[in-house]
Amino acid sequence: MDSEKKHPGHSESQPLSVRELTGQIAELLEGSFPKVWVAGEISNFSRATSGHCYLSIKDEDAQIGAILWKSTADRLDVKLADGMAVVCQGALDVYPPRGAYQLVIKKVVLRGEGNLQRLLRQRREKLAAEGLFDKERKRPLPRFPRSIAVVTSPTGAAIQDFLKVLKRRWQQVSVVVVPVRVQGEKAAGEIARGIAAVPRLGRSVDVIVVGRGGGSLEDLWAFNEEEVVRAIAASPIPVVSAVGHEIDVSLSDLVADVRALTPSEAAELVVPDQADLAEHLVSLMRRLQGGLHRRAAASRLQLEAIAAMPVFRKPFENVQRLGRRLDELDHRSHLAGLTLLKLQQQRLAGLVDRLQSLNPRAVLDRGYTLTQRMTDGKLITSGGQLQPGDQLTTQFATGRATSRVEKIDTES
Repeated sequence: MDSEKKHPGHSESQPLSVRELTGQIAELLEGSFPKVWVAGEISNFSRATSGHCYLSIKDEDAQIGAILWKSTADRLDVKLADGMAVVCQGALDVYPPRGAYQLVIKKVVLRGEGNLQRLLRQRREKLAAEGLFDKERKRPLPRFPRSIAVVTSPTGAAIQDFLKVLKRRWQQVSVVVVPVRVQGEKAAGEIARGIAAVPRLGRSVDVIVVGRGGGSLEDLWAFNEEEVVRAIAASPIPVVSAVGHEIDVSLSDLVADVRALTPSEAAELVVPDQADLAEHLVSLMRRLQGGLHRRAAASRLQLEAIAAMPVFRKPFENVQRLGRRLDELDHRSHLAGLTLLKLQQQRLAGLVDRLQSLNPRAVLDRGYTLTQRMTDGKLITSGGQLQPGDQLTTQFATGRATSRVEKIDTES
């Protein structure tokens, strides 16, 4: 009995509390491993909003949880991520609320790529050389899809987040879930077959969303498998990769037409926001109304300006003015015609007078006569033109006489 009193926990009557046992284990571990170097590969890395980093250090056979306090993490020269091969120096600690031991890391030294990172890099280089990640292959998503196929786990949080955001943003779309495993050895095959099955569903599908929620590099490894990448590349329907992690980019992200950081963001990318669309339509309606009002106002001003023109205020004014002008021209042309006629009459009278003055008969009226030789009708103006015996005709103002030359006297 005295021995049991001295050693609590060694008997049923004096058991240790969980806290006491955890404390003894912590004391033993922390005392035995105050400083230790551990080599392994980083897994399950995450950084909390507090700045503390939580991760696991693993090898092929085992793993140990680890933590970097914010003060230590801020001093690191490298950005830690899943798959990195590292050597960590720290001390073992026990976290009483979970009864788990962990390594409190003080220093981190990189050793190069881990096995998964090396495999991922090699596979990425191979598929990139085939052109599977080229931007020219990317297809745009339809603006207003009518049907979406989601290749994911039907029981995971990813599908619930996707549907919740989808319902809030746009309800004019149907969703078909293609159930697959998204983690484990058989996950990649199921995901690839699920993608290939969508075009054969017997219904028109506009977009395929492939993904899951967040996790470690190992948890998300199915989306780095070559058969999944090739299934996405071969899909005749645009594919959105919605693997829930932001730090690392999976091969599914690279080959997909569009990458979403989370399933929730995938829902935001594949459908429009009906509230934003409604607001945009209202904006367009207001712009259209404003444009129509401005156009109507401008047309009204133009119409008023046209109506104010003299031709519309007094439509017959030009006709009347032209009529008056025509009357004036008619009057002027009549006067010009009379003047011209008078001038022509005066000219004609002058010509008549000149003709009268040149008329031989006018000379005869004054007592003169015209004498012509009868043989040739030649006008006789000089006695030298005559020969005795010539027969002559003499024309008087009235009447005519015939004579014969008896004697010629050429003296005046």
